Parts: sequence; structure tokens; C-alpha cells
Amino acid sequence: MRWRDMRESGNVESRSGMRGIGMVGGGLGGVGLLAVVVISLLLGQNPLEIIGMLQGDGQVQTEPAPGPGGTGATGPKDQNQEFAARVLGDTEDTWSQIFRQRGQEYRPPRLVLFREQVQSACGIAGSATGPFYCPGDLQVYLDLAFFQDLRKLGAPGDFARAYVIAHEVGHHVQRLTGQSERVAQEQSRDRARRNALSVRLELQADCYAGVWGHHAKQRGLLEPGDVESGLGAAAAIGDDRLQKMGQGRVAPESFTHGSSAQRVRWFRTGLESGDPRQCDTFSQPVS
Repeated sequence: MRWRDMRESGNVESRSGMRGIGMVGGGLGGVGLLAVVVISLLLGQNPLEIIGMLQGDGQVQTEPAPGPGGTGATGPKDQNQEFAARVLGDTEDTWSQIFRQRGQEYRPPRLVLFREQVQSACGIAGSATGPFYCPGDLQVYLDLAFFQDLRKLGAPGDFARAYVIAHEVGHHVQRLTGQSERVAQEQSRDRARRNALSVRLELQADCYAGVWGHHAKQRGLLEPGDVESGLGAAAAIGDDRLQKMGQGRVAPESFTHGSSAQRVRWFRTGLESGDPRQCDTFSQPVS
């Protein structure tokens, strides 16, 4: 992927030097990404909810604001930081164009890069949580060590890493369009469908990630093998695959993100169409 040809976003903050903030109960640094993901799948919960239960409730703390330029004052950027900032910048260009065509203004999220643990408006999260979007502060959170975890899960490559960022940006798009709020309200009214609704929300974010990938390809930013890399990442983090790895069996009723096949299907839908209108996972079968 020609990521160095992408525009670098200024909406990036590095908190890599801020560790151990507000941690209750010793933290989860040694638990590992896969363990928490598997536990969340077994319980049918978002990993952040499990983090919150294990760490206790804590008051949201205000973090120091970054200096001009958006990357904070924690030292020079490494290559992963630059990669994340450029992918974010390209998602901004894509979604700004799409929203502008609708007569709307796209307000991009802020990307917070951290190491080990971080404070967000959604609570304290550790590396084991994985990348996440917090609607409370409209920010995407990413521990860059997750890129190594992604390779361990069998999803190497630049486009696989970019897919992760674009997926979380997809959740931001859902927040701006009101979709995530509608789903939250429906989940509170019908708790029996809570997991099923979560799956549809996640699959839509996969499709939105594909929409970005389509436009990146149109701009000549993808190279041979990139699409396969992205589809491989979508398959690698399917609920069924992670459950099989973690517990040796699959429990579809506890899915919260969708099976590998579902995630590949909807990511591909966005990639091939480039049209967010094709990402309506709520009015048609998702399988």
C-alpha cells in the first residue's frame, strides 16, 4: 500500500508516555488481547465492559492536550505513528467527499495513540482491549502494539493494519449519522437482541472500512495483494475463528462482531461498491 502518498492527519495525539493513569486493581497489561476477546465472546459483551468490571468504576480524568500539530510532546513519531496518521488523513479525505456530496459536513475523529493503557470518556482501557472507538469523546484509541497482535492472528500487511483504523472510523461515521445511538436505544429496549444488533453495527463498520478502501484504490494508493490482505484481516478476527482458537468450539448466540464469512462479505461489499448506501446491515440478512 502506498501509504506514504496519503495526506497526514493533524488529528492525532500520542499518549505513549502516559502509563498507569488512574488504574484500579493492578491493570490488565498481562492478560493479553486474545484472552480478553475470548472472555468477551463467551459472555456476549464488549471487551470494554469486561475491562470496566475488572478495573472498577473511575472518574474520567482530563489528559494533557497535545501541542500544535496534534502529535503531543512525547518525542518523534515512529513509522507506525506516521502510518496511522496518514491512513487517518486518507479516511478524512474520503468521508469528507462523501458527506459533501450529501450536502453535509464531515467532522473527523481524533486518533489517540497509546501504550499499555489509556483513559477515555468510556473508561480506562488497556492494550488487551484492542482498538476501539469511544462515542463519549468522539475519539479512536489505538495501542500500536496491536499491529503485532494482528500479525500473530494471521493478518499481516499494511492494508490489514489500515483496515483496523478504517473500521474504527466507520464507528465514528455511525455516530455522526445517528446509527449507533439508534442501536443503543434498541438494545436497551430489547436486551435479547443486544448481541445480534451489535453484530449488525460491527458489520456495517466493516463495510464502511471497505468504502474507504474502494476510494483509496481509485486514487491509486493500493498495490497488488492489498485487497487480499484486508480480507484476510477481516477473516482473522471473526467471532467464530476467535472462539475456535480460544475455547475449541463456536457459540453463534454469543457473537458480537460477526463470523469471519460475514466480516469478509461486508468488507468486500464496501470495497466493491464504494457506496455507503450499500452498507445497510439493518434491513437485510447479514449472512
